[in-house]
Amino acid sequence: MKKIWDGYSYTFILIAVSLIFSLVAKAHFNNSEQYITVTIEEGQSLWEIAETYAAEHHLSENEFVSWVEKENGIIGERIFPGDELVIPVTAEFGQPTQIAGAER
Repeated sequence: MKKIWDGYSYTFILIAVSLIFSLVAKAHFNNSEQYITVTIEEGQSLWEIAETYAAEHHLSENEFVSWVEKENGIIGERIFPGDELVIPVTAEFGQPTQIAGAER
């Protein structure tokens, strides 16, 4: 057994690290499913969406905008009508998508 470990220890460690990394990555990607997706309407900004959902998240407006930019791959707060963005507001069962600014 010692000969096998000596010859393949790096392989075993690499497989273990890869497995752990894939489990952590899967858990991270599954987290985005718990948040709602909003559809952007004409004239809306990320700041307005942060204000609209202020009572439903625990972030400051700056943190909210930064989170949305990072998670949705947005550069420079540029959003367009029809874009669907994941926002850090927990989805209720059966309500994964909303129109931003619509009555809730």
